[in-house]
Amino acid sequence: MLRWLRGDEQQKEPEVFESVALGLKKLYKNRLRPLEDAYKFHDFHSPALDDADFDSKPMVLLVGQYSTGKTTFIRYLLEQDFPGMRIGPEPTTDCFIAIMHGDLDKATNTINEGVIPGNALVIDKTKPFRALSSFGNNFLSRLQCSQMKNQVLQSISIIDTPGILSGEKQRVNRGYDFSKVLTWMAERVDRIILLFDAHKLDISDEFHEALNAVKMYDSKIRVVLNKCDQVNTQQLMRVYGALMWSLGKVITTPEVVRVYIGSFWDQPLLYDENRILFEAERNDLFEDIQSLPRNAALRKLNDLIKRARLAKVHAYIISHLHDNMPSMFGKEKAKNKLIADLDKIFVELSNKYNTSLGDFPKVEEMRKNLKLADFTKFRGLSESMIKKVCFCALCDVCLCSGAFTVGSDNPFNNKWGEGINAGSDFDTDWIVGKKKPEYDEIFMKLSPCNGKVKGSEAKKEMVKSKLPHTALAKVWRLADHDRDGQLTEEEFALSMHLINIRLEGFELPDELPEHLVPPSQR
Repeated sequence: MLRWLRGDEQQKEPEVFESVALGLKKLYKNRLRPLEDAYKFHDFHSPALDDADFDSKPMVLLVGQYSTGKTTFIRYLLEQDFPGMRIGPEPTTDCFIAIMHGDLDKATNTINEGVIPGNALVIDKTKPFRALSSFGNNFLSRLQCSQMKNQVLQSISIIDTPGILSGEKQRVNRGYDFSKVLTWMAERVDRIILLFDAHKLDISDEFHEALNAVKMYDSKIRVVLNKCDQVNTQQLMRVYGALMWSLGKVITTPEVVRVYIGSFWDQPLLYDENRILFEAERNDLFEDIQSLPRNAALRKLNDLIKRARLAKVHAYIISHLHDNMPSMFGKEKAKNKLIADLDKIFVELSNKYNTSLGDFPKVEEMRKNLKLADFTKFRGLSESMIKKVCFCALCDVCLCSGAFTVGSDNPFNNKWGEGINAGSDFDTDWIVGKKKPEYDEIFMKLSPCNGKVKGSEAKKEMVKSKLPHTALAKVWRLADHDRDGQLTEEEFALSMHLINIRLEGFELPDELPEHLVPPSQR
């Protein structure tokens, strides 16, 4: 990549940063932020980003109608109460609550716990909420941060939202634009969880608006059908179908939204016939949430690139409007005509700059904002700024210290110590040896000859697992390490170990890892 410096074209060396957050902050401030300021991006789209937006932990946003169990879900996740928590069948949560890990008090060396009011929260440079001050005092009085010491909050932060009601009156009485607040938060969080009650599947007017506010971030959305222990299996099947039908009318994407079924509280189940299903769904949901810290850097990179693309398109639009305004007379008339022809302008710019129409903002929203804008303050296109943003989006930003990959020898790597990788960090012990006495008893019942069992005898035991024959064939190929068509005592124990791995839901590799090779054959 090339850049102009003091009139000379010079080769730019790739920048390497100590961390992803540091690299993204520097790239945003030096390359993207100047373009946003020059073309008034923040007046039309999203506010400017702060350091806290890059440094913050992954955030989970909970959205749902009142009494769907949002606050109870948080308590279930944290396994303890949080400051300011209220639970009840009526609309108890009437504000946005950010539940975060408390800061360390250096004087007392303890974690600060308590509630921070909204007005104090938005002036805290260490919290990613400073831009919320633009929503006014009515909103800030309904915003707070609950700080506490909790192991879960060391990795993520959670945002609880007010219970959504139905009717025009409730929307007016909030005193702030609820949908715009949700859109602001949806843009910045890593996961959006929509909670539904098995007994209340109706989508009210305000909930419909809330879904419209977040559905543009459909890749972040997960759905939880809560309180499912209150219905039996037959009713649950009907409730699930009704929920999918209702969501299909609002979230109009070809992909089916992932729905987790369960009862996320610590009380006994009313109908426990689906206990195994609920536990499996709970584990899948928690695994999805646990993956957020691992993928946080990629999410921030992805969001910054999307922002860079939008900022570049915005610059094309503003500069085009500037170039087509008269210098002296008829400015208001020209402004109205340009706004009226905005859809045609988008197509023209898309073809001129070879940019997808999907990168352009919504026409009606842009028209609404342009009517309030002063076209005399617009400026022409700066090619140097555009080149810097392209360079940022396509090159430098991918060089942030390699923090997007986790080495295979890192214990925090995905699936470390699980499935086929269990025992890979043992220096001497063979992981299969833990249950080998149990497997040896089964082996002796198969009447081994010369210390080995024939394939036909081993098959009788292996099919008891009820795994498909294709999976058992792979188990046999891995376990018969010496390829003699028979299994020794160690090889049989290995086959039982591999079967258990497969039954636990893990995949088997094409080649047997070194740590699973029978000790006598190493």
